[in-house]
Amino acid sequence: QVQLVESGGGLVQVGGSLRLSCTASGLTFSDYVVAWFRQAPGKAREFVAHIGWTGKSTVYADSVQGRFTISRENALNTAYLQMNSLTPEDTAVYYCAAGGIPTTRPGAYLYWGQGTQVTVSS
Repeated sequence: QVQLVESGGGLVQVGGSLRLSCTASGLTFSDYVVAWFRQAPGKAREFVAHIGWTGKSTVYADSVQGRFTISRENALNTAYLQMNSLTPEDTAVYYCAAGGIPTTRPGAYLYWGQGTQVTVSS
């Protein structure tokens, strides 16, 4: 049974930082592209970043470019999202996902975590 478990969310002030983790089980982690998406109340799920199988290739949404960093440690079956310079617009539930190809389309990802809440207070 495949599981993706996010952690690291919480409440942070404007300008602060958080690091999210996504730990996978039940799959060969290095065979999958990993992505982070987020969903704010009343809004559609939004692509944040994705990282290739080896960690050498990354893509970011324009809204987080330069502030967020996605990384992965295949030996630990874990991916990360380092979030800096947070703003209230970053408030959302953050989801990690695993899939076969690097894409910004959520429908292409096979496995999803349950999400972790990030709230940025002003």
